[in-house]
Amino acid sequence: MSEFAFTPPATPSLAVFGSNLRFPIRRVFCVGRNYATHAREMGSDPDREPPFFFMKPADAVVPAEGALPYPPATQELHHEIELVVALRSGGADIPADEALTKVWGYGVGLDLTRRDLQAAAKEAGRPWDMAKGFDASAPCTPLRPVSAFGHPSPGACIRMTVNGETRQDGSLDEMIWPIADIISHLSRLVTLAPGDLIFTGTPGGVGALLPGDRVHGEVAGVDEFDLEIVDKS
Repeated sequence: MSEFAFTPPATPSLAVFGSNLRFPIRRVFCVGRNYATHAREMGSDPDREPPFFFMKPADAVVPAEGALPYPPATQELHHEIELVVALRSGGADIPADEALTKVWGYGVGLDLTRRDLQAAAKEAGRPWDMAKGFDASAPCTPLRPVSAFGHPSPGACIRMTVNGETRQDGSLDEMIWPIADIISHLSRLVTLAPGDLIFTGTPGGVGALLPGDRVHGEVAGVDEFDLEIVDKS
């Protein structure tokens, strides 16, 4: 029997609300510009664009709590609060009317972005993986199982404050592509599997974070979080 050259790293995972269980993370997909207000503030036309996706490393997912170090190589760290979907099963070419049966649970996460690196990469026509996929770039709350809590209300508010000031304030029904459509579209590009996470996009109002900022985020009926941005040193 073959052996690994060294001990494999631990499987990335998220806590399960009210349980000692952990949800193992396989892959992390993110939907770009899935709220009209955010699409417009990023200079795009939400009425003409089909969904597109990018990825973060599974180990970029960290608990959305406590102190979060400000990342290196940026002077413009931006926040994007998002509903996170965790899959219990997958497949390819999933019909939209079957997609919600694949969902294990939900959480509330931050898609953190090194916006200056992203802008430079876009201008040069290069990939912007390092703007999105850096260490601790995907804080997330514990997951709440659908079996116990059901699916979020379509009109649930999604909100984020920084130092008590509201930055982002929208509702899930403002998504251009709802959860079922996101899963269906993504499954045409890759075969989805248990353990996949999907960050479903952010409403308008994204902006910069600085060391010392205190961040509160919530999706009504799902969860909320509090964390502080701190100097890496």
